[in-house]
Amino acid sequence: MVALEVVPPEDIPVGFDDIGGLEDIIEEVKESVIYPLTMPHLYSHAAPLLAAPSGVLLYGPPGCGKTMLAKAVAHESGASFINLHISTLTEKWYGDSNKLVRAVFSLARKLQPAIIFIDEIDAVLGTRRSGEHEASGMVKAEFMTLWDGLTSANTQGLPARIVVLGATNRIHDIDEAILRRMPKKFPVGLPDKSQRLRILQLILKDTKIDREHFNVDYIARVTAGMSGSDIKEACRDAAMAPVREFIREHRASGRAMSNIDAKRVRGIRTDDFFGRKGGGQILQQNHQKAKSSSDEYEDVEDEEESNSGAKVVEQVS
Repeated sequence: MVALEVVPPEDIPVGFDDIGGLEDIIEEVKESVIYPLTMPHLYSHAAPLLAAPSGVLLYGPPGCGKTMLAKAVAHESGASFINLHISTLTEKWYGDSNKLVRAVFSLARKLQPAIIFIDEIDAVLGTRRSGEHEASGMVKAEFMTLWDGLTSANTQGLPARIVVLGATNRIHDIDEAILRRMPKKFPVGLPDKSQRLRILQLILKDTKIDREHFNVDYIARVTAGMSGSDIKEACRDAAMAPVREFIREHRASGRAMSNIDAKRVRGIRTDDFFGRKGGGQILQQNHQKAKSSSDEYEDVEDEEESNSGAKVVEQVS
């Protein structure tokens, strides 16, 4: 059962080049995780000190690229990716879940370098409470015991090349003992303007654009407060606008739908982001602010930037 959760790195279709706006975090991840996993000889002069951390946590609002970044780490590092689901560790018979946890770490040792990824890690390894079921507490204790064993050196004097990678949008619900075992914590927050611009460029790179009527910089401005996932959905809605328009015109001409020529569909325009389906509430509100007063919108943008900076300072401290 556990073996079914393994994804070979070559089968993961996501790399760092596919992620927009997280360049700083990606560089840190390379230095602290990927290089120690892929080039352990480079750190052999201080192997225990410079080994890859046994645990890494990605945290932040939903839709900001945490899961995508985790997959890219596995792809770029060439590590086997064990995508651990809650259902994998849930068994009805007492003690079976503990056996599955042991099987996960045993498999990771055989496949190393390996990454054990737990999405929504707070649901699996959340804070232990007095009213918690005994079996749940035993699973967490078993997981932490085996996790600690990763730091033990092998016969060559090197620690295991296995990383437990977690993602959550509820960091405060994770058990303190689990957080201690994840020394590397990377906040993945809402993108700022330059990051949103990069995200838009990646999403729309293979999309037909009406260059004369499209302002990507403006779209980057009015998507303030939106996650990468929200921006992708806004682009999807906008891309449907010219298709919908072309189908309507084709039907009005009385021609058969089977004769439709997709090459004649026009490119995306700025206005397509604000149609009947376009973009969601945040995008519509920001668009109205920008239309009513450019000065007013600039104030909103500046406030957003300062708030994001304050959050980073708070997280670091």
